[in-house]
Amino acid sequence: MTIDYSVLSAMQQKLTLVNKRGEKLVGVLHDTGSAKLVVLCHGFRSTKEYNIMVNIAAALENEGISAFSFDFSGNGESEGSFQFGNYSSEAEDLRSVVEYFIGVNRPPVAVLGHSKVNYCFGVSHIAGGDVVLLYASKYHDIPAVVSVSGRYDLKTGLEERLGKTFLEKIKKDGYIDVKTRSGEIDYQVTEESMMERLNTNMHEACLSIDERCRVLIVHGSADEVIPVEDALEFAKIIRNNRLLIIDGANHGYSSHQDELTSAVLPFIKECVQQCDIVPN
Repeated sequence: MTIDYSVLSAMQQKLTLVNKRGEKLVGVLHDTGSAKLVVLCHGFRSTKEYNIMVNIAAALENEGISAFSFDFSGNGESEGSFQFGNYSSEAEDLRSVVEYFIGVNRPPVAVLGHSKVNYCFGVSHIAGGDVVLLYASKYHDIPAVVSVSGRYDLKTGLEERLGKTFLEKIKKDGYIDVKTRSGEIDYQVTEESMMERLNTNMHEACLSIDERCRVLIVHGSADEVIPVEDALEFAKIIRNNRLLIIDGANHGYSSHQDELTSAVLPFIKECVQQCDIVPN
C-alpha cells in the first residue's frame, strides 16, 4: 500500500471536544472530505498516536474514508485524571464524540477499539476493544463495531498483575500502587475502579447489542495477554458478528500490522457502502 504522507498531513486537523464532565477531549480528524467517518479508540495507558490507531487511520484515508482518533480523558492530550478500569466513563467519552459528529451531520459508520498492552512494565489491561462493545450495548446508533483483542471475562488476568491477595489489599488500604520496574509509582488502582471492572459483565453487555449492528471481532492466535479463546466466546453471543483470527499475531500485532489493517479495511468499506442501514 502506497500512501502520500504529505497529502495525508494536509488532511489532518486537531479537534477538541468536551465530554459531559466538562473535560476537553483532544483528537485528530483525518478528513478526506467524505462524510463517511470511523472513530478509533485506543487502549489502556495509550493514546491516539499508538501505531495501530495511526496505521488504520492512514489506511482509511487512503481509501477516501475519514477517521477521528482521540485520547480518552486522563490519557494523552485530553483533560482529566487517569483512572484504572474506567469503562463506563470511556464509553461516555465515546458517546460525546459520536454525538458531536452526529451534530455536524457526519454520523460515524463504525467505531473501532483496541486492547493495548503496556509492554514497558510487563503490565497489561483491556480498554478500547471492550469499550466499543459496551458502547454498542448501551447506544444503538452505530451501524458497525470493530473490537480488536478484547477481553471477555474482566475478572481474569488481575492476579498475575496485582498479586493473589489484591482484593484483600485493596479493601484494606483502599488502593494499590502499581509500580514500574525501577520502583516508581506508575498509576494507582482504587477500590472504586477495581469494583467497576469486576462488576462489568461483558457477556450481558454483548447480549444487548442490536442485532442490526454488525460486529467484527479480531484477535491474534498468539496473543500472549488475552487468549484467543476470549474472541471465540464473544463470537458465541454477539448475534451479528464476523470472527477473524490473525495467525501468529501477538496482542500488539507487532509483526502483523499489515494483516490487521487488511482484516479491518474490507469490513469497514462494506459498512460504508451500507451506511444507510443504521440501528434505531
